[in-house]
Amino acid sequence: MPKGVNYKKLFDSFSRMNVMVIGDVMVDSYLWGKVERISPEAPIPIVALRKREHRMGGAANVAMNIRAMGAKPILCSVIGTDDKGDIFLELMKKEKMNSSGIVRSQRRITTTKFRIFGNTYQMLRVDEEEDDDLVQADYLTLSRVIDRILETGNVHCIIFQDYNKGVLTPKLIQEVVKKARKRNIPVAVDPKRKNFESFSHVNLFKPNLKELKEGLQIELDAEDHDSINEAAQALREKIKCDYVMTTLSEHGMLISMKDKQDHKNLFIPAHVRPISDVSGAGDTVISVASLCMAAERSPYEIAFISNLAGGIVCEEVGVVPINKDKLLKEVISLL
Repeated sequence: MPKGVNYKKLFDSFSRMNVMVIGDVMVDSYLWGKVERISPEAPIPIVALRKREHRMGGAANVAMNIRAMGAKPILCSVIGTDDKGDIFLELMKKEKMNSSGIVRSQRRITTTKFRIFGNTYQMLRVDEEEDDDLVQADYLTLSRVIDRILETGNVHCIIFQDYNKGVLTPKLIQEVVKKARKRNIPVAVDPKRKNFESFSHVNLFKPNLKELKEGLQIELDAEDHDSINEAAQALREKIKCDYVMTTLSEHGMLISMKDKQDHKNLFIPAHVRPISDVSGAGDTVISVASLCMAAERSPYEIAFISNLAGGIVCEEVGVVPINKDKLLKEVISLL
């Protein structure tokens, strides 16, 4: 465990970082209401609507977490020219977030997730989306936008946030990784099954247990660390990445790496805390882990601090970014 590290200085250093976030963005639409009766039409509760709220979701939530940690996010994605796309850009404007990396397309709709809450409990989610890969014209436009930012901006880290909605195609992934390696920019990935093996030669690969099982098409138990470590090691060698960090929800986190000529695995247990909602926890983990990686912290610190961050956001209802001050306080007390 690290000794004598000034974590306040580490957290302060994030304010000097620019982080490019590439992936599927969406609008998280919340409908809050009260349930007092059952519908006469079917045995379902009636939610009397009291409040509506829109938030940026998907890769945009990663960008929000990056900003909450003090760094500058550069969000790159494709949205539609529909009303939800207008809402998304308005949310970016409200948050004073640069939208120069956002491409609007008449060929796509803006992914929207409607979450319906009754008496503070989530009762239903409705998704409005399409998940086809970008057409060539949209791919080329997004690729040019990314190139321009890489050429003109001082990018310290790149995060691929994959939600299987079609923005991250194998060709785009491979091209960006190649350009990042040329510029010595570290790359982190929060994957989904579809592009699992396309993220070759990245630095940090962060699947959760479900994604690891689906990506490798094997069965794994969250408490069988040996089997998970073997699977992560095989994956790391296959895609030639530095670290595979597997999140295990309430069971903690495992990180697989190559230490000199040997393979090394670390286990980070979860901290017991009241859990209200796990939505968006993975976004927080990859955000904080990427910043720590860009700051050249040890694998243990990367895993430990990001694991804490993921737990903290689970105490809140809905998708919310990390509280930097709260995280720093816990890091100092525990490390």
